[in-house]
Amino acid sequence: MLKRGLLYSLVLLCCYCPTVYGQLFGKKKKDRKAEKVELSSDSISIEITDLKFKNINGDPVYINKKLQNKIEELDKAEKWEELYPLLREYVSNFGTQNFAHQTYYIWRLAKLTEVFGSPEQAKPLYSLVLKHHRRGLNISEVLARYDSLNRDRKEYYVPLDYYYDLVEFRRQVDTLIPPRGILTTMGPMVNSDNEDYAPMVAKGDSVLIFTSKRNSVNTGINKYINEDIFITKLENGNWGKADMFERINSRYNEGSGYLTRNGKELFFSRCESPDGLGNCDLYYSQYQGDTLWTEPENLGTTVNSDGWDSHPTLNVTEDTLYFSSDRRGGFGLADLYYSVRGNKGKWGEAQNLGPIINTRGNEVSPFFHPQHNVLYFSSNGQLLNFGDYDIYKSYHIEGGWSEPINIGPLVNGIGTEFYFSIDNESNYIYYARSEEESMKNLDLYSFPLPMEGQPLATTRFSGRLKTLTGKVPQNAVVSIIDLDEGIEVAPKFARDDGTFEFDLINNRNYLLIVQGDDFFRLEKLFFLEGDTEYEGVVERVASTIEFASLEFTNGSAEILPEMHQDLQKVIDFLIDHPTFKLNISGHTDSSGSAILNLKLSQQRADAIKRFIVNRGNIQENRIFAIGYGSEKPIIKEEKTDEDRKLNRRVEFEIYRDPPKDNLSSTGND
Repeated sequence: MLKRGLLYSLVLLCCYCPTVYGQLFGKKKKDRKAEKVELSSDSISIEITDLKFKNINGDPVYINKKLQNKIEELDKAEKWEELYPLLREYVSNFGTQNFAHQTYYIWRLAKLTEVFGSPEQAKPLYSLVLKHHRRGLNISEVLARYDSLNRDRKEYYVPLDYYYDLVEFRRQVDTLIPPRGILTTMGPMVNSDNEDYAPMVAKGDSVLIFTSKRNSVNTGINKYINEDIFITKLENGNWGKADMFERINSRYNEGSGYLTRNGKELFFSRCESPDGLGNCDLYYSQYQGDTLWTEPENLGTTVNSDGWDSHPTLNVTEDTLYFSSDRRGGFGLADLYYSVRGNKGKWGEAQNLGPIINTRGNEVSPFFHPQHNVLYFSSNGQLLNFGDYDIYKSYHIEGGWSEPINIGPLVNGIGTEFYFSIDNESNYIYYARSEEESMKNLDLYSFPLPMEGQPLATTRFSGRLKTLTGKVPQNAVVSIIDLDEGIEVAPKFARDDGTFEFDLINNRNYLLIVQGDDFFRLEKLFFLEGDTEYEGVVERVASTIEFASLEFTNGSAEILPEMHQDLQKVIDFLIDHPTFKLNISGHTDSSGSAILNLKLSQQRADAIKRFIVNRGNIQENRIFAIGYGSEKPIIKEEKTDEDRKLNRRVEFEIYRDPPKDNLSSTGND
């Protein structure tokens, strides 16, 4: 993938030397077992439109002047109820070019759908407007309406550096901490000094094929790009030395290989071959035994075009080929297409995947999960993104595709993520990664597949947070920990109304953790059994806090078991907020000796400090303990046992020192 600042110079280079890697914009345009589940629109918490765009692979422009005139007439007369079904009919017949040039009709339909359908039905229509509009719309108005309905925006994700700081603060005392995925390079046996990309795991995850430019030649004056397919095998838990894929590579550029599960069929892209139809075509070869493969065969005119065709992948049953192409008649620069293999092994006419998946930008590097009907791909045209190109997933449900879901910031960073593969059990994602504004040293990495990328993460856990007084806590960080498999979940901020949502794998045990600057940490263990709604109540941290549980035995400074829960709240807060400090003040009633009461109150304050320091591994200089005896009563004239009970108390004051640059201004004013 290319950062926008590098686009034009790289496209010019590609025109002279077509490559599988460089042709993203084309010459003309630039150990557990996974559970198998059948998904339907009723069993999955995922956005999908009920409109079927039946003309996508027909005429690129749908024209019906009679229907269009009637729509304009009803629109002008504001006869919305009559207009709604006719507008649905008109839009459902759109060809690819209607989406770019008649986006206004989708915008009108979205607004009417909110009235005569539902906001949830309208949301994918607003999404279509944003992904396909070219001109003539007040797009800020559309975006505002979409944002008001969209519940999963980028700003809700907690910055990972901040989140992992919280993890580190708790590491010494918590036994239940979120796993931290490690981005792992595949090492010098696989990677080279040149670009390595387009990984694909096969044969029970024991083989990995990928594309490399390591055979390129640099004379010092000119650099001749040479892309080849390489293969490496897993040996004793490590990937072995990568070797050339024999009999497939030629003097032309080969790459983006896809190996079937049995390892006997290879699909790949070859560029500038004499038998090619365009600058890059899709080819096919069969395994003949030993290391022999048949002479690569062009997949022909039903699949390939006169443009750029690359990035092949097969579905679960391996009878449908998905790929990326910049051929004429698509929605954007590069679209995703598919072709179905017939009974005699012939591939059918390539079909566009439609406007839900494709945008006016680039959709590339598709990957179909080997066990589930989930399509992954990379795009720079979807609505939620963390970098230039991000990885998305979409579910095939009842003949249509769900709105693409960004697999989250644990994988998608500020650079570009593309050319990837996922193993059979969804443990790891293998992908090529570049840093921001750089295409140098492009290497292959593996990373534990987070919850957002898991194919079975389709069960909605939603919640709402409030305080004891019913107010909404501010800046609440919500974390989910998978206790069964340790799959990492990207944390989120609760929304302004206190709500949050996560899509998780069903029938597992999880831990919910809610943290914030002005309330005690909330923890909740739960077993997810179907879509679940949760309401959490957090306890605010006041300037002075008292706990009813902190009632010592008469004349004793021993910490009792019933005190532990409330003291743990204080410990958790100090761990989560290392810049805060704590004052502990002990108080007694006026009965007995004032000197003994003063000594006892100090002993109790010191006992609480020792408990917090030892259990929470908190620095002693963050806690100040003092006993006041009976010097600061709440009830000055004690007349009843209740009066004396109120005066026997322990108070906590949680505070933060003022910034140092403010201290100098407080002395001589």
